[in-house]
Amino acid sequence: MKPVKQKRTMLLLLMLAAVLVVSACSGSKGNNGEETANGNSSSDKPAATDGAASETDLKPYKITMVYPGAPQTDEKKVEEALNKLLTEKINATIDLMPIDWGAWDDKINLMIASREEVDIIFTAQWNGHANNVAKGAFIELGELIEQYGKGILDSLDPAFLEGAKINGKNYGVPTNKELAAAGGIVYRKDVTDELGIDMSHVKTPQDLDAVYAAVKEKRPDLTPLYTTGGVFNSHFFANYDFLGDSTIPGAILKDQDGTKVMPVEQIDRYKELVQLTRDYFKKGYINADAATTQVSSSDAWKAGTVFSTVEPMKPGKDAEIASAAGLTGKLAQIIMTEKTVATSETAGSMLGISSTSKDPARAMMLINLLHTDKEINNLLNFGIEGDHYTRNGEIISATGNTANYNPGSAWMFGSQFLNYVWDTEDPDKWAKFKEFNENAKVSPALGFVFNSEPVKAEVGAIANVIRQYQRALESGSVDVEKTLAEYKAKLKDAGVEKVVAEKQKQFDEFLAGKK
Repeated sequence: MKPVKQKRTMLLLLMLAAVLVVSACSGSKGNNGEETANGNSSSDKPAATDGAASETDLKPYKITMVYPGAPQTDEKKVEEALNKLLTEKINATIDLMPIDWGAWDDKINLMIASREEVDIIFTAQWNGHANNVAKGAFIELGELIEQYGKGILDSLDPAFLEGAKINGKNYGVPTNKELAAAGGIVYRKDVTDELGIDMSHVKTPQDLDAVYAAVKEKRPDLTPLYTTGGVFNSHFFANYDFLGDSTIPGAILKDQDGTKVMPVEQIDRYKELVQLTRDYFKKGYINADAATTQVSSSDAWKAGTVFSTVEPMKPGKDAEIASAAGLTGKLAQIIMTEKTVATSETAGSMLGISSTSKDPARAMMLINLLHTDKEINNLLNFGIEGDHYTRNGEIISATGNTANYNPGSAWMFGSQFLNYVWDTEDPDKWAKFKEFNENAKVSPALGFVFNSEPVKAEVGAIANVIRQYQRALESGSVDVEKTLAEYKAKLKDAGVEKVVAEKQKQFDEFLAGKK
């Protein structure tokens, strides 16, 4: 490695490691002048550099924002309120385009493949970000952030942007939120209290067997463990570090120190957890349609038919789910894995600007506002004050109309440290986020992102195999021995060994550059 690259790598790792002891809240150019499909004209090159400009500087433009989540009844009402603020600040309006979680992967892949004209798209390391960057789905954001993202640069810990880079470039702006990661469950505490179940002894997923058996027998109206796939083999629970994109095979265990890259299907932990999941499925603990359902866990919680779900943990995760589901005071959470920090966390929730956007500058201005403007941020996340919630300082309370706009997606947009806190949550929530980030195990691959370009043909072929087998296997819906062997064979035929070898090569170069 060249000395300059070595210095850059060391600087990156120092910045990333520093975030463990400080608060997470520390803080392609557009086709200007072209006519959009919806009849709006894009901006002339704006003069403003702080994410805001007067109407005289900018022509009207409608910003489309695509993200996973259930459409809300009062979405149009909230859009109208947002439009008043956005028109004043950046002379823009907004078209919110949520896509149900169950349909998200298929629809966003189709949207990208068909080159549909949109502006902002939610993206994440665990949701194919690097792969989509390789497909040309997102534009590089360096100049745009410098010009129109001053608020982002001032408020977001540099570790987030550095850790989310691919080949030294940013293709998404990370959400300012918790950085450490852990896995666990959220469960109905009111039910365990009702049934006399002592949850203090539950430390591992194996400990849940007796709990789920009791719930299944005494509360047959509830699904003991609801899932749409992944369960205990979700990357955040099993602590797999996929080295930049969890849709591309080849991982290390981020809670250990080893650096040998392997397909997770060949790791002992994977087989152990998939066998446990299969056992729970056969016992009737897991929803029978886990491999095919498009009903997200958030919607299942709202339906009141769920006892527990496996979740990525953080302080107050149970309260967030309870608030969105109308189960305030009825949920609790248990962390079951070691806290870790990896590149997957720095790039775990981002907003990217589509390469089909007609005004990337305006899109960046909106992202900047979500990181800096408290009114706009909370309006998007919680709706209209006095209608969807009432407020006392930083604390908000539900109203009779909360259910008509309560997307529960604050972790996707801008800075969570601008968010109000529900009166059902810990008022010290953000201080506890800081505490949560401390003393986490650092992955050996922190700061590394795999470049899939040399094996893009194999990655495409493997994606088809994963789509055929992974969800059914990891949800416990099929026989493990037979299906896992078949899955491995198909992955091998599709070129998984070549992909893993290329990952190992690049990772070894990264590690050598740290010395």
